[in-house]
Amino acid sequence: MYRREHRYQLSFENFFLPFGGKLSGDNRWIKLAELIPWDELEDDYAAQFCKGFGAPAKPFRMALGALIIKARLGLTDEELVEQIKENPYLQFFIGLEAFQSSAPFDPSMMVYFRKRLPEAIVNDCNERIVRHGLKMIRSSDPQGPADDDSSGGSTSPPDQPKPSSQKQPNQGSLLIDATCAPVDIRHPTDLSLLNEAREMTEILIDAMHPHVRERFGHKPRTHRKKARRQFLAVAKKKKPRISKIRKAIKQQLGHLKRNLASVDALIACGGCLLAAGRHIYRKLLVISELVRQQTILYHADSRSIPDRIVSLCQAHIRPIVRGKARCNVEFGAKISISVTGEGFTFLDRLSYDPYNEGEDLKGQAISYRRRHGHYPQVICADQIYRTRSNRAFCQRHGIRLSGPRLGRPKNDPELVAAEKQQFIDDQRQRNAVEGKIGQGKRRFGLGLIREKLAVTQGSTIALNILVMNLEKLLELLFVLFASWLQLLLCNQPGKGSPFVCVSTHLSPT
Repeated sequence: MYRREHRYQLSFENFFLPFGGKLSGDNRWIKLAELIPWDELEDDYAAQFCKGFGAPAKPFRMALGALIIKARLGLTDEELVEQIKENPYLQFFIGLEAFQSSAPFDPSMMVYFRKRLPEAIVNDCNERIVRHGLKMIRSSDPQGPADDDSSGGSTSPPDQPKPSSQKQPNQGSLLIDATCAPVDIRHPTDLSLLNEAREMTEILIDAMHPHVRERFGHKPRTHRKKARRQFLAVAKKKKPRISKIRKAIKQQLGHLKRNLASVDALIACGGCLLAAGRHIYRKLLVISELVRQQTILYHADSRSIPDRIVSLCQAHIRPIVRGKARCNVEFGAKISISVTGEGFTFLDRLSYDPYNEGEDLKGQAISYRRRHGHYPQVICADQIYRTRSNRAFCQRHGIRLSGPRLGRPKNDPELVAAEKQQFIDDQRQRNAVEGKIGQGKRRFGLGLIREKLAVTQGSTIALNILVMNLEKLLELLFVLFASWLQLLLCNQPGKGSPFVCVSTHLSPT
């Protein structure tokens, strides 16, 4: 059940501090709280709960605020709760009305927060926060774009897109790219996966046999010591030969198949698969598929197979071939992101299966039109996006796709030089999306996803991108404040000469 509290957003001046004083309005968490439309975003969150049944859930502001704090500061769930207990600004950010020394929720609630705010809801919150933040900043800028219609509609802000029936000229730029958000798993090898699977089946046999000992007889043999020696004989070598690895894989497959046959025999005598716990039972289903895949790979010449399992605990993870010098293959979710000319990032696609990112260009351009009311004037993308289908799509909608044109170069040297210079400028502009990917991986946790479930991993990835946009909005607020201060100093009598007045203009696209 969800109990919605109808009240106005709490002001930081009314936040009660038992030790006296009041919160500062210049604090970063106060500014962030003003940039987020909490009441507008609460509708999708409240729709997940039944009406009148169960204990009331935590408020939406507390759930989203806690996830934003965790992603922005890079904390664990336990450390997050401790930080909230000690910091009144964090308590105001999650919606508390007064400072309290007790924890507002248990650290285990963070798992439910991530499940209740999946990737789709967080992406929608991301778009609404960007629209609300830009609208608030532009309304506070005295030298921003005017609100009259003298511009003819060519500079309409993205927070107020016009209907699709009114065709608008293309404006702005769209930078697109794809990357992988690796998860926190051990680097998988076929031999180590089979050894781990064998140990799991041995645990299951040990748990199932005592309940059917009278009907089944002696516990089936597993030869675990022998199998362990065979595994370590290859695993401890620095560079084992291929023949040695294949022999060890064949041995582990033999032990594993015998253990699975023993499990089937115990089931036939009335054994319970849940004797060792639900987590072992879930892994048993993955182990059966792992044995099938490894048997095919052992007898086939190919080293690839569809839906290859690389982790028993996280069976949804797939190997993503990236072709990078540092790491050719990464294990995690492949994501496609788009960056607007103002520097705001949006998550357009998330998949655990490998895909060709060139297929996403049309959808990303359509999403840009949905957010802004018009298509971009230019799309800066890598070579993999410059397919004939994408070129035809961009030409049909009047979009210039970065990169050299198809066919032979023109005979005009000046035209060829201009095209080369345009390509160089587009590549320089496209570096911004690479910088956003690096910022997300180095600063905001996209470099290593520590959550275990597929839904919580998707929520964490989307939240990291949302926090990147919040940081960009804070940066625009700081630039606006600096512009006000500089304008104030310029207007003072006798002090205008040492300063140069620079007007901060927020581009509408």
